[in-house]
Amino acid sequence: MSAPIVHGGGVTAAAAAFGGRPEDWLDLSTGINPCPAALPDIPTRAWHRLPDSHLVDEARRTARDYYGSGEILPLPVPGTQSVIQLLPRLLTMGEGARVAIVAPTYGEYARAFISAGFAVDTVDHVAAIGNEHRLAVVVNPNNPDGLTWPVETLIDLHDRMKAVNGLLVVDEAFGDADPALSLAGHAQTLSNLAIFRSFGKFFGLAGLRLGFAIARDDILKRFEEWLGPWAVSGPALSIAGSLLRSDVSPIRRLIDERGAGLHAVLTGLGLQITGGTALFTLVDDARASDIYTHLCRHHILVRKFDYAPAWLRFGLTPDPAADRRLGEVLQRFER
Repeated sequence: MSAPIVHGGGVTAAAAAFGGRPEDWLDLSTGINPCPAALPDIPTRAWHRLPDSHLVDEARRTARDYYGSGEILPLPVPGTQSVIQLLPRLLTMGEGARVAIVAPTYGEYARAFISAGFAVDTVDHVAAIGNEHRLAVVVNPNNPDGLTWPVETLIDLHDRMKAVNGLLVVDEAFGDADPALSLAGHAQTLSNLAIFRSFGKFFGLAGLRLGFAIARDDILKRFEEWLGPWAVSGPALSIAGSLLRSDVSPIRRLIDERGAGLHAVLTGLGLQITGGTALFTLVDDARASDIYTHLCRHHILVRKFDYAPAWLRFGLTPDPAADRRLGEVLQRFER
């Protein structure tokens, strides 16, 4: 087995190392909306019974309308991590089974394929994906640098993958804030495409462990079979059905407001913003390791990267008070 990937969100471990109670830390290490959507009422039967098919069907129809996937009914999954780990089962081992991943990006894709014995090529541009690849992964917008690929570029890549009987996987986990980037509206005409959407990041409900897969029916049926019955809880399906039908423009406005507050703090202190999405900002600074440690000593957690020691990823702060707290601590580092 390959080594576990280090992710954001390890505030308990950080508190054990630097002191303080985890609940008193300002955790900016994730790309999750820090201002979660208000939870709708959840019927008692959703807790009391296994999720009936009508609850799954309703969530799928609502997700179809929200994502704009046409005739495709997105499949609810218990977090997109669950289907990332199933991706190697879509490929046949042997000659020609190479995988291409546009990197640097979310590390679990490479780990899943390497653990399954596949050859993985990390590339820095979609143009480097060749005829030898039978599956390609593009995260759009990308984590952690926020790089985006135009819809037309990804459709062209899909057509190249289809020509060699390959599959294009597009991870749109951070796509809710900018729907124009999504391939979901083209999915019904792109037969060799699978799209993964996260529910928890945009709505601030990552603990729900919910995502959606959008692909042709035979791929979704295989995912459904491999995940087994009742893979997604009734309360999760109920919440998704309600929130995906709601007006999400207030959520987008609040995310934009929080992003502006974070940018003001970082740029005001002279830090160089090198990328990001609506839900996080990437800073490039030669002092990144020292800044990270300084923040931890003041019980603020950000994301650092072993493969890019000058990078720090800052998630959104939940309110102006947190902006001030972050700014004051960073200012003390400068002194």
